[in-house]
Amino acid sequence: MAVFARAGVVCHGGEVSSSEPEPGGDSAAADDAVEAFARHLRSERGRSEHTQRAYLGDVRSLLGFATERGVTGLADLQLADLRSWLAHLSESGAARSTVARRAAAARAFLQWATRTGRIATDPSLRLAAPKRSRSLPAVLKPTEATDLLDVAAVASDDDDPIHLRDRAALELLYASAVRVGELVGLDIDDVDLAAGTVRVLGKGAKERVVPFGDPARRALQDWLDRGRPQLVTPESGPALLLGRRGRRADPRQVRSAVHALLSHVQDAPDLGPHGLRHSAATHLLEGGADLRTVQEMLGHASLATTQIYTHVSVDRLRRSYEQAHPRA
Repeated sequence: MAVFARAGVVCHGGEVSSSEPEPGGDSAAADDAVEAFARHLRSERGRSEHTQRAYLGDVRSLLGFATERGVTGLADLQLADLRSWLAHLSESGAARSTVARRAAAARAFLQWATRTGRIATDPSLRLAAPKRSRSLPAVLKPTEATDLLDVAAVASDDDDPIHLRDRAALELLYASAVRVGELVGLDIDDVDLAAGTVRVLGKGAKERVVPFGDPARRALQDWLDRGRPQLVTPESGPALLLGRRGRRADPRQVRSAVHALLSHVQDAPDLGPHGLRHSAATHLLEGGADLRTVQEMLGHASLATTQIYTHVSVDRLRRSYEQAHPRA
């Protein structure tokens, strides 16, 4: 009985295929619950569109799997169903990080369903999932980061507005360690060139102010003076970064620019915008910045999240120890 199927579709282990909903089932109620949860993520939790899509896909995967096990409604969902779902994902080859994220989405959904009275008890209270890997992707060496930004500067010498935009985007990504979604969401008024700061709206709609240096200031000034005016249209609004057609730039355009420019840096790892964020955090710590400062810059809610960067600074720690400890 496809009680968790959306109208017109049935989920099979997370896959979607066409079907007619069975009359008299609970599919409409389950569908309403998922849509209400989507509104909760958007309006109350302030989650990004990407996070919303991921969470809703995970919830529908769970509900589709539960349907195949004969579960007839949210209230009948048991801890055993959740564990079997995660086990099925692992056996199907899902990465540990994927299983962990899906477990987190299921917990968030069922906690919300309990608070809103849709179910009496939360079956996910004792749900365990594999911990996410805390390993970092490759990061650039400081010399490689410098070479990358030099490549972007040379490319912008032709005054092509897109090249000027890409240089400004890469300089700001590396200087401020913002996420690519935060970068493309910036408006002109969010940037204070005189103060060298940018106001960022991060995860959970939390605002922070992040500094940047003179190279990023110069790149942004060039973009605003010589690049953006060539692309601006009535549809541009206050967006800081624009695409070729004058609309707000999107993460894919920035990601493409990072990959393209980095390909000209010899022996550098192939990173995306998030790799520049990791590189900036690593270089800050290696340069002597304290962990709390880096946490504030990155917009991490927990210091534990920022601590994943500390392992890359062991060499600096060793040097400090040898210089300062009387028994080194």
